[in-house]
Amino acid sequence: MTTIFDSLTFQAGAPYFDILTPVSVAPSHANIESPVTRLPFDPASAAGPSRPPDNAPLTVTQLCARVTAALNAGFPTSVRVVGEISGFSSRTHWYYALKDADSVINCVTWASAARKLGFTPSPGTQVVATGKIDFYAPAGRVTLIADKLEPVGLGARDLALKKLVEEARALGWLAPERKRPLPLFPRRIAVVTSETGAALRDVIATMFKRCPAVGLLTLDVRVQGDRAAPEVAQALRYLSTHARTLGIDAVLLTRGGGSAEDLWAFNERIVAQAIVECSVPVVAAIGHETDTCLAELVADERAATPTQAAMRLAPDASALRRHVLSTESRLDLALSRHAKAERQRLAHAARSLQAGARAAVARGRSRVDSLASRLARRSPAAVHARTVARLDAAIATLSQAVRDVLARRRPEPHVESLARAVADRLRTASTRQDSLLRHLRAVNPLAVLDRGYSVTMRADGRVVRSPNDVGPGEALQSRVAEGVVRSVVWDTAPPPPKPDRPTPAPPHPRKKPPVNPGGQGGLFERT
Repeated sequence: MTTIFDSLTFQAGAPYFDILTPVSVAPSHANIESPVTRLPFDPASAAGPSRPPDNAPLTVTQLCARVTAALNAGFPTSVRVVGEISGFSSRTHWYYALKDADSVINCVTWASAARKLGFTPSPGTQVVATGKIDFYAPAGRVTLIADKLEPVGLGARDLALKKLVEEARALGWLAPERKRPLPLFPRRIAVVTSETGAALRDVIATMFKRCPAVGLLTLDVRVQGDRAAPEVAQALRYLSTHARTLGIDAVLLTRGGGSAEDLWAFNERIVAQAIVECSVPVVAAIGHETDTCLAELVADERAATPTQAAMRLAPDASALRRHVLSTESRLDLALSRHAKAERQRLAHAARSLQAGARAAVARGRSRVDSLASRLARRSPAAVHARTVARLDAAIATLSQAVRDVLARRRPEPHVESLARAVADRLRTASTRQDSLLRHLRAVNPLAVLDRGYSVTMRADGRVVRSPNDVGPGEALQSRVAEGVVRSVVWDTAPPPPKPDRPTPAPPHPRKKPPVNPGGQGGLFERT
């Protein structure tokens, strides 16, 4: 229990001033009452210099001295006043006012005291100020010199925690993008807690129930007291350094419930920094669900209880089993569908290949027939027949022309010569025709085919002249004397070297047939 004074009101020249009677209240100051006892002012009871005669006026200095003496006599050396911060000015010292609904008093907190408070008040904050009343005569002002400020409803630890949280936020420790994802299936989890606490038993039971395959490594540390924070930070740094060697994929930092003082170790900056700098993700579950500490705020994930933290880290074995069976079923179905689709695609490709092959064969056959027809039209026999027909037509035309000329000119004296000339001309033409026929028969490809040779062509009709013109697997067709042979190239080989042969002598120049003598006006001359 502590003694506080709620407020103070003083009016110069008034017949009385308000003095608070001490009231015993709880330290929380949640419901502060302000009972006031009004006492008559008796200047004679105030210590001070000798009083002048009753009818003598007081100097200002004398009045201020009596006010100072009265304040010193009427107030203890330390009072506590509750009010709202107003007009706060933070220079070297803090200058502000405390006010309530009806009154206001000036306050000052010297820099040496302000540095010890751990927080800076803001206008509108309800505080309890502890200090002494001072009357500053040069300015005629009553001032509360406060060397301690306590926010109403907020203790020093809460203020310290608020300051640490703001510092962590400024450093980026609370940023969501800094938080790391938890492993889906950790190999081993390190639990940092007291080995005698109920939190460890809850974690072990939950982990064994959910997934016994996940390994556990426990580090026994103090979880409350002055030495707890250094031990927890050291354990976290050790795990961060040796995580790969120990096979650790995550850390669980936990302890059971307790008072704010019991949980304070997890609000220390060294613990928060060790969590942030840990090389593996950290899950924090400190106290009960309603408790929140700095370690939980900077951890990669916060859990309400140790059991919930274990459930968050350890996968559910039964759920994994169901997932594996479901995945196996989906995989079988997907493989069956894929195999069916591939069979259909293969059958379609086979049908397309067969259709393409048949079309290619049909095109090749049509081209062969066309080439055969062209070859037949250009065969020596056909050429000879056409030549003979043209020659017969020319002879008939010539004979008719001769007869016409003779009929017009009636060259009776030359009939016998003309007949001989025509007969010679016909004999010469017949001889030349026979020579051409023999030559055509000699160069006739079909005649070569009759001797056992063949002509090999590709599918596009081009004649194969060298093994380099074709490749293995290519379809060919060979023309023989009595039909066509179709084949597929199995292999190719270069032709054997040709034997050296002597250079043939140049052929003798052919003699031109003599020009038909006899004149006849040049009618039967070769043109």
